[in-house]
Amino acid sequence: MGGQRYVVFLLLLVCAMPVLAEDQVIVNSQDWRDVYSGVLYGELSETPAKFLVSTKHSTIILYSIPTDRDEVLIVTNRGVPFIAGYESILQSRGYANADEIRTDNGNLELLERLEGVRKFIVLDDAYGYNAISVAPYAAISKSYVVFANKNNIDDVVDVLQDKDPESVMIYGQVDRVVKDELAQFNPETINKRNRFENNIEIVNRYLELNPTKQVILTNGEFIEQSLMTGADPIVFLGRENVPEVVREFIDTAEIDVGILIGNELVNSATFVRRALGISVFVKFAQGARQPTGSIAQVEDLDRFPMPTYDLAIEITSIVYNKATGALEVTYHNPTGLAEYFKSTITIRDGIEVVVIGDERAVFLDKNEYKTIVYRVDVDGNPLQFESDELSGDAFVVFGESPQSLENQYQKTFSIDIIEVLDDAQIEIKGLYYDKVTGSFYVIVENIGKVDAYISAELIDIIVNDQPLTVGSADVLKLGPGKTGKIQIEVEMDEQDFLDNAEIRVRAYYGERELSRVKITEETLPLEFKSSLGRYVIYGIVILLILLLLFFLGTKKKCPHCGYKNPRGRKTCLHCGKPFKQQPGHPGHGHHKVAHKPAHHKAPAHPKAPAHKPHHGHPHHKK
Repeated sequence: MGGQRYVVFLLLLVCAMPVLAEDQVIVNSQDWRDVYSGVLYGELSETPAKFLVSTKHSTIILYSIPTDRDEVLIVTNRGVPFIAGYESILQSRGYANADEIRTDNGNLELLERLEGVRKFIVLDDAYGYNAISVAPYAAISKSYVVFANKNNIDDVVDVLQDKDPESVMIYGQVDRVVKDELAQFNPETINKRNRFENNIEIVNRYLELNPTKQVILTNGEFIEQSLMTGADPIVFLGRENVPEVVREFIDTAEIDVGILIGNELVNSATFVRRALGISVFVKFAQGARQPTGSIAQVEDLDRFPMPTYDLAIEITSIVYNKATGALEVTYHNPTGLAEYFKSTITIRDGIEVVVIGDERAVFLDKNEYKTIVYRVDVDGNPLQFESDELSGDAFVVFGESPQSLENQYQKTFSIDIIEVLDDAQIEIKGLYYDKVTGSFYVIVENIGKVDAYISAELIDIIVNDQPLTVGSADVLKLGPGKTGKIQIEVEMDEQDFLDNAEIRVRAYYGERELSRVKITEETLPLEFKSSLGRYVIYGIVILLILLLLFFLGTKKKCPHCGYKNPRGRKTCLHCGKPFKQQPGHPGHGHHKVAHKPAHHKAPAHPKAPAHKPHHGHPHHKK
């Protein structure tokens, strides 16, 4: 009886002991998604987590990790680690229980290891800044961030089904197939017009759980340890300018303190401090971990870079046209990303100063040149300059959307004076979508007497539930009286077609290719046409040409006169001579050999040829 009690006591003791789990996580990967997932995994499992930022950093970081850690989990990307065999390095440094796992998709593989988490935030890893935006909310709400796109959504759904989600949130823009597959979990969606408005919305969700007057200021371009803890919400600043929606939030939310991570955004943070009156502290370094001399050293923060989306703009030409009384400013977007901008231009003629500008943000497509014509100043007065010398300053704010003009461009310039009339005249005649090419086609007619250069835009069409302005990649040159089509590539599906019963079309045109100073607009119903029939006709024509070339290229050339005869001829059409027999075929010219039936035997004459026929005489029988 006593032995049974002893066994029961041991079983109870074992059950009462905590399960041995990792008490330190180190991420060894050059992929930001692994770094982010590893640090968030540590936060949700209440385990300290660190990450490598370089090969050299692999040993420096160990000075900040005690060797008495019972279990160190090393998360290593199988394809792009910083260090090969990092587990052995830790063991040589005194970490007895270092366990290295090699991952292909660290985000999902760490989720499978994570116990007890049933809240999830799903976002597209194409927009890395969104992951930074939601990190504090994910930490305090005990939610795991899942990266999903059209390529891995099946794997994501399988893992989520195993986890039996309590809640799923879709944050930011994701592929339509992602939304369709996640519909089974009844997700909540946060997807405003731009990343700044999305950020403010998730900060408000954070404040509902943890009211605070202190925020972290950053721009979502790197991972740093304090961004992931959930101690404070993250508010995005622009690189060089603070968007209006951010100013309004900081003011209305009564934020008192901002902690700026890194010193790249000092200008924006200074504006926040001066304009909105909050205290701003800058965190830009940490104490040195590697043993040095008696004087304490500092190191840069451990920051892992995120994907960046660099926008740019430039002014390539500014002229004052006396013939029209207008300032013509040509803007150029040298990047592969579309953007919006607003300008303020100050003009000096030696006597007075005139200020002009854009009332609304202007769309500028990737790699596009666009000329904006300014005819009045900010008070609505017509521009009239009599001086022969004009100069000015341009201040341009630009960004990915009209509400997120976070970047700045400034230029001082002299203004050329010209006197040119533009007589180009066009009309927008129609619009249709071709599902075969995945493109819109804008039909335009030149109703003027001069050549016209034309580009086109579709304004605020709805694609994947988001308003989008898209422009043509090329400029069409159209002669007087001619009609042409301008192609605008847009990938759309059936739901998008339902969301766009009518489409607003805008055309920029003019006599000069880089100074299309005229604008016309039309709102047109969405129609469909297919180029499939045209491609079928093209295919048939090409096939006929290939067949003709084949027959023409395989004619028989007469060895006597050189004439090219049709295939299958045995005599030349030109000289009448027979073609040479192929080797192995006896006979003269066109004569054929008459073969005997198999049951006949040749005459028993010793000199008679075995197979030579005897014309005019019956065969001898044996």
